[in-house]
This record gives sequence, structure tokens and C-alpha cells, in this order.
Amino acid sequence: MPITDLPILSMLRTRMEWHQERQRVLAENVANADTPNYRPRDLAPPNFEEALSGPLALARTEPGHIAGVGGGSRFANDTHLKYEVRPDGNAVNHEDEMMKVASNQMDFDAVADLYSRSLALIKVAVGK
Repeated sequence: MPITDLPILSMLRTRMEWHQERQRVLAENVANADTPNYRPRDLAPPNFEEALSGPLALARTEPGHIAGVGGGSRFANDTHLKYEVRPDGNAVNHEDEMMKVASNQMDFDAVADLYSRSLALIKVAVGK
């Protein structure tokens, strides 16, 4: 099993991918701020409860091994959005969107730092 497939590194990588996708969605919201009847979108954060509390997945390296369970869908849309609508039907609020963008960037930076530090610790542990 490659080092990067460790559960904690996999969760950190998934979180970074989620932040990248959320940045794209938030940028679309800002870009459509003047589009009539446009409603802002956002992504629901990934849920790691199953990965943290569930059984460990098995790696199947031989045909006789038991198959591991896995799979899943990509990131879900957040359906609990509340917004005010302007007379043209647009509901994008620049201040809210820019606050989300800044928060998203800070969270991404924190996760990326944890990922790189985790890899550095593993390198130290194996003597590189």
C-alpha cells in the first residue's frame, strides 16, 4: 500500500479536493452576481464519520482475498442556503461570497500544511 493511501492522508487529500471544488462554485456565484434569477450555490462539507469510526478497508492484492468495501459519490450540494433576493431575482451577496472565499482559502491552506507536514513526518520515520 502506498504511503499516500493511508486513511488520514486520503482524508486530507479529499478535503483539499473539496476546497478546490468549493472555490470553483464560489467563483461562479461571484461571476453571476448580475445574472437575473441566479441563486448562489455552495457545497456541503465532506463527512468523514464512517472513515473515522467504521471498519478498516481491506486491500485486495490477490484474487483469493476478500474484497474491501468502498466507493461513494463526490461532493454534495448544500441545500440549506438562505439568501435575500433582489428585484431582478438575483440572490448573490458579494460580502457573503467573499467571506466564504476567504474562509475557504484559509481552510485549504491549513489542510495543505497538515498534509505536507504529515508526509514530512513519515519521511523522517523511514529515515529519508
